[in-house]
Amino acid sequence: MDPVAFSLGGFDIHWYGVFVAAGFLAGLWTAGRRGLIYGLSPEKTADLGPWIIIGALIGARTLYVVTYWDDDFAGKNLLNVFKIRQGGLVFYGGFIGAALSTILYTRLKSVPLWQIADAFAPSIALGHAFGRLGCLMTGCCYGKVCVLPWAIEFPKDHITHPHSVHPTQIYESGLNLALYLSLAFFYRRKRFEGQVFAVYLMSYAILRAFVEMFRGDYADQKFTGLLTPGQQVGIGIFVAGAALYVIRSRTKPTTQPSNSA
Repeated sequence: MDPVAFSLGGFDIHWYGVFVAAGFLAGLWTAGRRGLIYGLSPEKTADLGPWIIIGALIGARTLYVVTYWDDDFAGKNLLNVFKIRQGGLVFYGGFIGAALSTILYTRLKSVPLWQIADAFAPSIALGHAFGRLGCLMTGCCYGKVCVLPWAIEFPKDHITHPHSVHPTQIYESGLNLALYLSLAFFYRRKRFEGQVFAVYLMSYAILRAFVEMFRGDYADQKFTGLLTPGQQVGIGIFVAGAALYVIRSRTKPTTQPSNSA
């Protein structure tokens, strides 16, 4: 039986920007509201916004360029490295870049790092849920050939056409939304500063490893054994999250949440 394929319209990189911007604003707003529960000023979360944008863009583009240097950049005009509007951003790179810029911000502004990390952790998942819908609209991060009823079919100019493929962007968007709701619920019940962020790291690494099994956009040379690039980085992210959980669990318990927030 042939799958009932969902045919998407033409690609437009501007749609990616729209979804990413919407995700960023939603994440920033919810982090500000959430931080109030433990007395974190909304101004401090809002001021962090530009730092996150710059760090995320630099990190996401850098990891993409490093990963796909031989395919897209070697022997070509070096200015192509800066042509972000043509696509080419990697979430894990953006996450690492945003994390580094956040650390710098908290050091310069004397803001409690783990308190702000916990406030932002659920919002990272929310923003990512929006971002993956942007990936769907631009046709990147696509899945393997699929014969299931929910398979999707991209337009004729897409590399997968005329095959139907797994809607991996929707898989990850839905799972990130579920992760956001779970972490937002858990936030009021955390026992120590940094706990929510550590749980996010471990949870997303598992979530991403699952979705990667259905991804079809990696060349064979990008694999290490059976592991995709995302799964390889995810191992390090999971280990970092587990280590952070253990280390931070030895600190003093967090203050009780405010009933007024």
